[in-house]
Amino acid sequence: MDSAEYERKTAARFASFDQDGNGYIDREDFSAAAAAILAEFNTTARCDKGQALYSGAEAFWQGMAGIADVDGDQRVSRDEFVTGAVKRLRDNPLRFAEIARPFLHAAIEIAASADGDGGGVTVAAATRLLRVLGAEEKLAGQVAAALDADGDGRITEEETLTAFATYYTVDGPDPQ
Repeated sequence: MDSAEYERKTAARFASFDQDGNGYIDREDFSAAAAAILAEFNTTARCDKGQALYSGAEAFWQGMAGIADVDGDQRVSRDEFVTGAVKRLRDNPLRFAEIARPFLHAAIEIAASADGDGGGVTVAAATRLLRVLGAEEKLAGQVAAALDADGDGRITEEETLTAFATYYTVDGPDPQ
């Protein structure tokens, strides 16, 4: 994939972070994503899992801002996101996954607890999680099913992190 195509795909990913649609990614977008997950899975913000999710959201925001907020205004513009992702993450997509890990770990824990057995996230719970984060219902189901590489009905954290890093920094499909 050439650089222009990569930048175009990365710019399309920007919208999934800009929860409020104001043209910037900021701390509030990460808090809104956390609140949406908590509401979807009927989890309170004050419980341990809720606190872990908000802490993870803050860590994710700080990591994103550290990579992409070049002007220091505490928000990431579309151009900053594209430039930050292209220049700093393209050669090491797992670095992006590591920035997202605390948030994704907490989100996975919340989604997995919806099933009650703690054996990882089911495809159904992962679909709900993706949907609440902005994916279309059909696409969310397809992506969740594809994450279950071994077909056991469960998705591991490592499978999720790898897919997340690939989607946001490499050759993921264009959003529909």
